Amino acid sequence: MAQEIKMSAAGLKAVQEELEYLKTVRRKELAEEIKEARSHGDLSENSEYDEAKNTQGLVENRITELEQMVKNAVVIDESELSVENVSVGTHVTIQMAGEDEKEEYDIVGRTEADPLNGKISDESPVGHALLGKAVGEKAEVLLPSGHTVEYTVLSIAHSAN
Repeated sequence: MAQEIKMSAAGLKAVQEELEYLKTVRRKELAEEIKEARSHGDLSENSEYDEAKNTQGLVENRITELEQMVKNAVVIDESELSVENVSVGTHVTIQMAGEDEKEEYDIVGRTEADPLNGKISDESPVGHALLGKAVGEKAEVLLPSGHTVEYTVLSIAHSAN
């Protein structure tokens, strides 16, 4: 059985839109590029043809990946989310032990993760360690470097997706 993929309604919509674009627009563009490259003669020495075929393969792989995401998507109903504990769909404010600076993150499913924009996956080391924690609780995170850091949950709210 395939693993379910947690995502927001907005995240699912974005995946569906990308899938639709790739299937309807990008496939046709690539077919035209391949047709054009074929018209240039000998395919054994035609880099445009090779490039178009490689791109076509990448697009087909992405289509398959997106179809699996949609098939296995579990949309988080944010209206039913509790903010008693950290879960996918919550916005959390945390503080590392010994630091003054607070950090804020939206906990999201892996397909929506964007750490540079404050969205961390529930499968990331920090996101996973925070799951189920309540305000005031501490979460120990084993970093890839082998060190352990401790975070305290300061607040939990609904994500602003």
